[in-house]
Amino acid sequence: MKIGLVLSGGGIRGIAHLGVLQALTEAGIKFCRISGTSAGSIVGALYSQGMEPHEILKIFLKTKLYKFLRPAFRNAGLLSLDNTKSLFLEHLPHDSFEGLKIPLVIAATNFSEGKLRYFSSGKLIEAVLASCSIPGVFKPIIIEGKMYVDGGVLDNFPIEPIRKECDFIIGSSCNHLPTVSTISNFRHLFQRAAIMSINSDMENKCQYLDVLIEPKGMGATSVFDIKKTEEIYWLSYNAALIKLQTDEKLQGLISNSKNNPLDPEEVA
Repeated sequence: MKIGLVLSGGGIRGIAHLGVLQALTEAGIKFCRISGTSAGSIVGALYSQGMEPHEILKIFLKTKLYKFLRPAFRNAGLLSLDNTKSLFLEHLPHDSFEGLKIPLVIAATNFSEGKLRYFSSGKLIEAVLASCSIPGVFKPIIIEGKMYVDGGVLDNFPIEPIRKECDFIIGSSCNHLPTVSTISNFRHLFQRAAIMSINSDMENKCQYLDVLIEPKGMGATSVFDIKKTEEIYWLSYNAALIKLQTDEKLQGLISNSKNNPLDPEEVA
């Protein structure tokens, strides 16, 4: 069975994907294709490289990668992501989709033409940076003479590019919004509205998912709240464990994997 994984965008909340992946990996689930947007593209690239989720978490904590992705609110609020490329090269030295162990698709927005683009070949790091470039915060990434910004502008949950390639698709979303009765300030108002916007098509996309893992209330965390890195990891890990224990489709998938532990190509 070909199992696919979709990873949403969400800033620092994307650490949730690592907790989810840790639980799924421990359960023996392996993926044949992965797609991701923004933070999901970072996690997807490193995991597709062959790194374990807990190892990726250590990278974030050690290098403070998200510190490089925080807005400086200088120069009209724009911060370049160019200085992060050297960090990615340490862990993705081949800088190519073709060098990954698991096929990966990254969603980014062609801001010059107002179109969505899915990257799956060629240079990897520039595609990741483009997918993370939040408009108004980070400078657009120039690819082939075109400006590219955050994939979440047009597709924050890129299931479409892998939907027909997989028999079973698991989605990891880190943008669940808790119910609120009041809004404390303009920043919270703006953040909540932004998340509601990117979540607007989730109901439609979920019809193509077999399983959605979405830790409750994660959307209340700011996209740049680095202090909650480890908390997000463990909350999402526990949420995924509960899903593994209660979801019949996942239990069937795990049972099938145990009954068929070896891939024919691996045996060959």
